[in-house]
Amino acid sequence: MSNPGQSETAQTIPPELVVYDEVLPGGGAHWSLRIRRGYTLRLTDLEGGANVGALFYNQDETSERYNMPDTLKAQHIAYLTAGNVCYSDMGRILVSLTADTCGWHDTICGTSNAAMIAKQYGERHYEDHHNDYYRSGRDAFLMQLGRFNLGLRDLVPNINFFSKVTVDLRGGMNFNAGSSPAGSFVDLRAEMNVLCALNTAPHPLDSAEGYPIKPVRMTIWRSGIGGGPEDPCRLSRPENERGFRNTLDYFAQHEL
Repeated sequence: MSNPGQSETAQTIPPELVVYDEVLPGGGAHWSLRIRRGYTLRLTDLEGGANVGALFYNQDETSERYNMPDTLKAQHIAYLTAGNVCYSDMGRILVSLTADTCGWHDTICGTSNAAMIAKQYGERHYEDHHNDYYRSGRDAFLMQLGRFNLGLRDLVPNINFFSKVTVDLRGGMNFNAGSSPAGSFVDLRAEMNVLCALNTAPHPLDSAEGYPIKPVRMTIWRSGIGGGPEDPCRLSRPENERGFRNTLDYFAQHEL
């Protein structure tokens, strides 16, 4: 499949449209953002080699959340790039990837836990190292979800932005280091009012000797509501037509 949104990757965001612009530090830092429908979040890998674990929820009803199996099977894909969308477990579209200079974002490997981090990088606890302690992706997600009365039962398979994982003929998964050069970015347009949880913990398959500390810029701007008849993300797969219709129906019913 071609990347319908690839032509947009040179887009410069007009400063007057920006409503939020912050840097999320590397090393397992975590943050949560509310992104209203019609706004876009741009994630930028500032130094190259970042990993951003991400989860998405319907802000207005958090029992509806990102569904990895439906996202992949509906679009006949194994990874995300421009032109793809992220489905909820209700068949609606939470976010669309409208631009992407990286080209491959992992959907199948999930996140790291404390045992994996300790085995790969050793242990550094908060008591001794304060904010420089080694966080796992799982712990980082749970710390953010707790702010919204969400917890372990709400931790679903996540996306790893800027990480590329390929599968060989024997079914082995291989982490492709260096797949995201410095300055790579991906644009995520909110098709619903979305609660987004992010962290910069290492990818679970990253074999780096030292605990990676890679910062990411988060920029939100007023991009306008998408999903129209000529929208590249809507046209990229026949199934996405239905997904956008389901999303529009949801907002039509809630506005009655």
